[in-house]
Parts: sequence; C-alpha cells; structure tokens
Amino acid sequence: MGLFDKLKETLSKTKESVNSKIEDVIKAFKTVDEDLYEELEEVLIMSDLGVNTSVEIIERLRIRVKEKRISDSAEVKEELRQILIEILSEGDNSLKLCGQPAVVMVIGVNGVGKTTSIGKLAYKYRRMGKKVVIAAADTFRAAAIEQLEVWAERADAEIIRQQEGSDPAAVIFDAIGAAKKRGADILLCDTAGRLHNKKNLMEELKKIYRIIDKELPDSSKEVLLVLDATTGQNAVYQAQQFKETADITGIILTKLDGTAKGGIVFAVKNEYDIPVKLIGLGEKAEDIDEFNSTEFVNAIIAPEND
Repeated sequence: MGLFDKLKETLSKTKESVNSKIEDVIKAFKTVDEDLYEELEEVLIMSDLGVNTSVEIIERLRIRVKEKRISDSAEVKEELRQILIEILSEGDNSLKLCGQPAVVMVIGVNGVGKTTSIGKLAYKYRRMGKKVVIAAADTFRAAAIEQLEVWAERADAEIIRQQEGSDPAAVIFDAIGAAKKRGADILLCDTAGRLHNKKNLMEELKKIYRIIDKELPDSSKEVLLVLDATTGQNAVYQAQQFKETADITGIILTKLDGTAKGGIVFAVKNEYDIPVKLIGLGEKAEDIDEFNSTEFVNAIIAPEND
C-alpha cells in the first residue's frame, strides 16, 4: 500500500465525518448564499476544527467566492479544500536534522503515544541507515523506560537510561556523550509530560535545553509535541499549555486511525501556529511519516476528480 493510500485508510473515519457532511450541505444548496456558509461553518465546528478556526475559514471562503464570482455551490467545496490546504501549508513543516547528532526532543502528556512515536522514529531512521541513540529521560515512569528499551531493541538503536527517578538532564548529558562517542546521526530524547506540574516541567526542560545548547551548539534541535487526535479539543488545550512551557517546533499527531477528529490539526495550526511535522498512521513500527498538507486534506475532502 502506498503512503497516500495508507493515509486515506487511516483518515477514513475523519473523511466519513467531514466529507460526507460537506457533500450533504453542498447538495442541499443550488446557489451560494448566507445559509450555505452557516451550514458549512457548523460542519467544520462539529468536525473539531474549533469555533475560531471555523469562523476564520468561512470568512476566507466568503471573500474567495466573491472575488472569483462563484455562483455554483459545487465549486465552493473546491475553494474550501484549497483554503484548508493553505492553512496547513503556512510556515515550514519540514524536519530540521542538521549537525551530528541532530537532536529530536519529544514531549507530551502520558498516554498520547509519545514513547511509541520515539520508537517508530528510531525504527524509521535506522532503516535509512542512520545511527540512532535514544535518551530515556522520562525517568518518572519506569514503564516508559522499559517500553523504550523494547523499541530500541526492535530498531537496533542504542538506549541510554538511568534508574527510575534519576535527574532527566543527567540522562540527556550521558546520551549526548554516547552519541558523540558512537558518531550517532540522531539523538532522540524522551522527556516527562507532567503538565499538571507545569512549573517543575518548565524548569526541567530549561535545564535540558541548556545542556543540549552547551554540548551540541552546532546541532539542530527539534522539539516535537505529541498530540492524540482522538482527544479532540483537549489536544488544543495541551498545545496551548505546552507552548507556554516549551519552545515547540512541531507536532506529531497520533492515533488518526481510530478517530473522526482529525480536523483538530487545523485548530492547532491556525490558533497556535505550530506546524504538524509527523503523523502516526497505525500500530506498526513503520507507521509514521512526515506530514504533507495537500495529501492530508485530499484524504479527508476528496477533490472533484478523485
């Protein structure tokens, strides 16, 4: 199965929710009027795009339709699709992996798929022939360390760990040393996600940043927030809270295969200007891929010639 086919399969529930409702609205209106816009806005809100984002999208749509003098409601769907692509394409959603090793820090609350995402990334980069070191710096959860060890073995990557309750920054320091010694290409860092204790988490992350900046001044540093698509609007809240705590460079969106709430990606991008850089496409080790905004939108709102 090709990546786009896999993406379409993964987003089938979201497509069923979004595309079919838009189609129903379009078919119900022969002409473009205010009632059509209101119905489409309601569809977007109910599809977890959020109120603010949905209102902004429909306003863009009104302007676009007026400028192009569109009178056929069927053409409105294509304009809406293009606007959604534009929202997700704004900014840079490519991963920056420069220096040796390039650093990828992964943050997020427990249960969103953080550890699994790190394991999948390790597997992905090892298959590309990269040397990978994993830092098990979520030291407050023994299960996270054990889970990472399983992933490291599966991916044939080295893991640096300490005892449960150890200083996370010390684990990162040791992992940097190991990565330098081994000539690693990528250092993947698991970190704690104790959002309920935000002050401690912030201090912990600042300490980790200082160590990475000092020890690897020429390396790129991606800070990726993992969000569980099934949580809908709660994911937006997490993005807001973590953005106040960490210098987030991108999102890893997980569990898209189990939800109709994939629309949450638009709310996060539009309201907090955090690009989605990676998406989880399933349970297998290879089920993670870099985000493509056009393919994502096409998978949930079918183009007319599809």
